[in-house]
Amino acid sequence: MAKISIDLNSGTVAKSTAVIGIDLGTTNSLIASIQEGDRLPYCITKDSESIVPSTLYFGEQGIEVGAEAIAHMVSHPENAIYSVKRLMGKSYQDLENLNHSLNYTIEDDEERLVKVKINGKQYSPIELSSYILKELKSIAEQKLNQEVDKVVITVPAYFNDSQRQATRDAGKLAGMDVLRIINEPTAASLAYGIGQNTEEGETVAVYDLGGGTFDISILFIQNGIFEVLSTHGDTYLGGDDFDKAIVNTWIEEHALDSLTTSDNQNLRLTAERAKKALSTSSSFENTITLGTKKIQLTLSIEQLNELVKPLIDKTMQSCQHAIKDAELTIADIQEVILVGGSTKGAAVKEAVASFFSSAHINDTLNPDEVVALGAAIEADILAGNRKDMLLLDVTPLSLGLETLGGTMDVLIPRNNKIPTKLHKEYTTSVDGQVNLAINVYQGEREMVADNRKLGEFILKGIPAMPAGLPKIELSFMLNADGILKVSAEEKRSGVRQEVEMKPQYGISDEEIKTMLKQSIVHAQEDMDKRSLAESTTEAEQLLYATEKFIKENNAILSTADVDGIRGYMAKLKSALDAKNNEAIVIQTEELNNYSRQFAEQAMDHSIAKALQGKKID
Repeated sequence: MAKISIDLNSGTVAKSTAVIGIDLGTTNSLIASIQEGDRLPYCITKDSESIVPSTLYFGEQGIEVGAEAIAHMVSHPENAIYSVKRLMGKSYQDLENLNHSLNYTIEDDEERLVKVKINGKQYSPIELSSYILKELKSIAEQKLNQEVDKVVITVPAYFNDSQRQATRDAGKLAGMDVLRIINEPTAASLAYGIGQNTEEGETVAVYDLGGGTFDISILFIQNGIFEVLSTHGDTYLGGDDFDKAIVNTWIEEHALDSLTTSDNQNLRLTAERAKKALSTSSSFENTITLGTKKIQLTLSIEQLNELVKPLIDKTMQSCQHAIKDAELTIADIQEVILVGGSTKGAAVKEAVASFFSSAHINDTLNPDEVVALGAAIEADILAGNRKDMLLLDVTPLSLGLETLGGTMDVLIPRNNKIPTKLHKEYTTSVDGQVNLAINVYQGEREMVADNRKLGEFILKGIPAMPAGLPKIELSFMLNADGILKVSAEEKRSGVRQEVEMKPQYGISDEEIKTMLKQSIVHAQEDMDKRSLAESTTEAEQLLYATEKFIKENNAILSTADVDGIRGYMAKLKSALDAKNNEAIVIQTEELNNYSRQFAEQAMDHSIAKALQGKKID
């Protein structure tokens, strides 16, 4: 029997509210809650199915979500939207090469968040995701007979700041208070409850291959504390890509040219059915109608395994990276958790078992449901209902700021535990500088031009002082959702400013000048660029300081002295013009060595002047 609360002040029936966990997936989404008695998580079902397809259909009767939308995908593909998650927090430049593989049109919105055009109207991925979340909220409220207003939503571990913020905004737009954004692999580890009842820690790998994304996370779990040691992955690798490989094979086999959007959608859905069928059988056969022709499509398990092998191999490369980042070896991994519907295939299981040869492969929980179950547990923790677990997550990409020469100074390295806070002190590079532009970036490249710019702000009102004298402390605060706050303070004067780094779609044209640039430079080329930038900056600062020294000490320097110094300065300038890193380093050292005698002479002169007329006992 359902319990009913009464508001004693008004005498009215009080609305009870529930806290839920949501796995907002690329292909499918799920909702989970906690049972009142044993506090165990369970997935909320709709029409006996826990899975709700992450598909939207824009029809005359309004927007349909889930299985109802799937039913229209072949007959009206132009009005059906799927794989919205792959668009979250992305600009048009991020996705322009993807447009041809979608049945719907994506458009540029003034270099901000990409838009989807349907029936002549533009929708942001946040709006589209909010429709899915509203449907999930409605299902939960009907099944729980309670109002749902608080939620924990999961995202791939490799989602960046913009994608996480977009997911949070979608939850708000759906009418829910998003308590936390957590990584999908971390949620899965919560669901398995590994390491809670023993003092001996366990090192676990969470292999999460979903419909649209792949993550591998390495965790150390002990006494209910989940510590993420590293994470790696690919936001454009998942079961959808398996389907695409099957479709391409059928197109080639049957010479299927000039297919309509409806035909392509029919092929894609059939490929998905084939993939699922081959997880339990050795062959698949189905006849479909494409245009006016009936086509018999077949696929064997051997063919499927060959098609998906390159994709599975890419996941293994990510596994290798994650283990290296965690400073472990494969032998250190004691258990591997399989997560995501795409791990049901035999080829994936065999590849994982072969790679993690000494670990126990665990897929006892439904891989489709495990992330949602973990999200419900985290929601229960945040609601204050359980104190036996603590979640320590990590940031997937490094955060830093631009320094002289356009180099990236990393303040919070990737795989750093969050929430976290870090301080670092900087100074000015020009005499009398009263404003300091602070540009914040996210990425792994040596030069900021190759990283993603999160935002910028200007610390104004710095007291005019000689270069190098101001003490400017920058603080980076990364909260539990992976959202960044930056503050700057000039310590001598107390001048201070704080700003929350907004995702790219929330930053004005004046605040954002550079969006995500493709990483087209190899690591060695990056290092060469950084080395040149640093030596150039050092050389330019030395030239500035030397010129200032000549002007301030003209009285004690002879014409020959000045000519000698300027000769070395000219050589250094020539090296700078030629952008010859080796020559710049050599000429910088030679100018330093030559001018040192005059600096010592100037110091002796200053000391003698200061002591003039003084008696030393």
